[in-house]
Amino acid sequence: MELNPENLKPREMYQWMVQTILPRPIAWVSTVNAAGATNLAPFSFFAGVCARPPTLMFGPANDRFGQPKDTLRNVKATGEFVVNLVSESLGELMNATSATLPYGESEFERFGIASTPSVVVRPPRVAASPVAFECRLDRIIRFGEGPIAGNAVFGTIVRMHVRDEILNAEGQVDVRSFAPLARLGGDLYASLGELIRLSRPE
Repeated sequence: MELNPENLKPREMYQWMVQTILPRPIAWVSTVNAAGATNLAPFSFFAGVCARPPTLMFGPANDRFGQPKDTLRNVKATGEFVVNLVSESLGELMNATSATLPYGESEFERFGIASTPSVVVRPPRVAASPVAFECRLDRIIRFGEGPIAGNAVFGTIVRMHVRDEILNAEGQVDVRSFAPLARLGGDLYASLGELIRLSRPE
């Protein structure tokens, strides 16, 4: 099969992408608006960029009306956000926060998600998240216009939090204890499953 994106509707192209770019880590992004109201939403177009400076990015698409989602509005207003990583045990709560709520209504409060203050930025962290990155906005790059058009949000990591429970005796992350949840297509998610070791060539 060969697909020409120019012949596909945006929603069709989106479905092909999320069903083939697999698995995807989940950025559970917490923000605050200018009035201080908290927001929490998941995004699976998410990746690390580089370590010098320590930078990550996530891609919030526009909503079905072509407007920026609450997370993007808040990042533009405050220049700060936290990327909380999602373990298997947090999957149900994370999924709940993908619901559309009125702007300014807190997912933390609506779904009973415990938060904890960040050290450097204003948005709180998800208390139970195994790893969290406090970030300051570096830049936003917009791609396209209208519904499903995208935005690449780049943030500089100013603090990183790793729960002691996921560290092994050598102080490194034990991926089994971390148990990260991965996003697939549709309603599907995945756990780690079998681990495969491939040593890098010299």
